[in-house]
Amino acid sequence: MKILLLGSGGREHALAWKIAQSPLCTEMFIAPGNPGCMQFGKIVEISVNDFEAQKTFCLEHNIDMVVVGPEDPLVHGIYDFFQQSTLQHIHVIGPSKIGAQLEGSKAFAKQFMQKMNIPTAGYREFTRSNYEDGIEYIKQHTLPIVLKADGLAAGKGVVIAESTDHALASFHEMIQDKKFGDASTTVVIEEFLTGIECSVFVLTDGTHYCLLPSAKDYKRIGEGDRGLNTGGMGAISPVPFVDDAFMQKVTERIIEPTIKGLQQEQIVYKGFIFIGLIKVNEDPYVIEYNCRMGDPETEVVMPRIANDLLPLLTALKNETLHEHTCKIAPHHAATIMLVSAGYPEDYEKGKVISGVEDVKDSIVFHAGTKIINDELQTNGGRVIAITSLGDTLQNAIKLSNANALKISFEGNYFRKDIGWEFE
Repeated sequence: MKILLLGSGGREHALAWKIAQSPLCTEMFIAPGNPGCMQFGKIVEISVNDFEAQKTFCLEHNIDMVVVGPEDPLVHGIYDFFQQSTLQHIHVIGPSKIGAQLEGSKAFAKQFMQKMNIPTAGYREFTRSNYEDGIEYIKQHTLPIVLKADGLAAGKGVVIAESTDHALASFHEMIQDKKFGDASTTVVIEEFLTGIECSVFVLTDGTHYCLLPSAKDYKRIGEGDRGLNTGGMGAISPVPFVDDAFMQKVTERIIEPTIKGLQQEQIVYKGFIFIGLIKVNEDPYVIEYNCRMGDPETEVVMPRIANDLLPLLTALKNETLHEHTCKIAPHHAATIMLVSAGYPEDYEKGKVISGVEDVKDSIVFHAGTKIINDELQTNGGRVIAITSLGDTLQNAIKLSNANALKISFEGNYFRKDIGWEFE
């Protein structure tokens, strides 16, 4: 089977690492990829959103399957594009454009959850046409209050306001100043839920589903979960508080209604569903859906999938996923992300990276790297993810921390307290 994997981050490196283990994979191409992906396939200089170039490449190289890593091409309709007559034989892992609206539009997702009676925070949505109503809604709302840009905003479109003035100012920036462009044409305002977060991952063919390992990521730049939000500073799997009783609630109240809702609404969905949850007392609520795997969660989820991933992905096309199982390994996984100085705000690229070859007994996933003149250099805010496995969470974390110290580049920073609340 010839596979084209789209994306260039740690998530895609982890997917390439897992897919390459399958005897079904005869050849893999990664577009645009990163230096870490090179050991698993050939790097192709094609943008994730250049569907025409992807079409040409797939036809020329007899590609059988396209695995879509990031959300952008999914939200922009890559699945639908490949449904053209000349491309229908190529199996795309990902939802239709409408299905991807579960991530692409906060309002769409909220309406879907409300219709399917899926537990989530109470909300209302506002645009310029009812802007004054939004002001009054904020003034009367209890604090804290959450404001979300409706569309994709590179993970930066959410504000948790502790004061009414902060909420009003953020609302004005989003709607009137178009802070996030078209993404904040509509703003979803919702109640703040207090609890502890985790993520559940589902693979679905639109009719059946299988559960993948759960995970918890750490968004804040500072230790003790302080400071600015990032794309993710690390992750752990499994999540200690996600026990059988909690997962039964998640399955019955969230996963099964989601799959039934996709069928009821006749939404084509053949791919991953990332369900961001918050545990309030003992009950799960949905914070958000994503239409793809998370990053850095993929770096802890993939190493815990014990069986071949490709038969599961292949089964999505003909809706035969129920004939397969996802075997989850019992060990614990912990990922630590090394980031550039200044991240998540302004940072410099092109810093020489050393010590990667010194890492032992852990997996190094490249997130933002490049090779210039035979030197490995930084090429992003999040640079390298180190994933370790252990018989306990503490041992996995300890190993990742030890190996993180072996890698160096100017301004290198990582959180040393990933999993801190479970020690």
